Amino acid sequence: MAKRKVKIWFDREADYLEVLFDDREGFFRETKSDQVMEKVDAQGNVLGFSVLKVSALTKSPLEVTL
Repeated sequence: MAKRKVKIWFDREADYLEVLFDDREGFFRETKSDQVMEKVDAQGNVLGFSVLKVSALTKSPLEVTL
């Protein structure tokens, strides 16, 4: 099984986390959660996701379908 690299970026000041599974061109679109956006390519394949207000996740986990 081929190993994949994942890029993870956190901006403490903006309270923003970004996780990318693939470094291809794409765009962010909304999910059912107002805190989570998913990054997809032109065909709709998920390339990663971002989370706003990460520090608010201390009391319970956030669950989103990508």
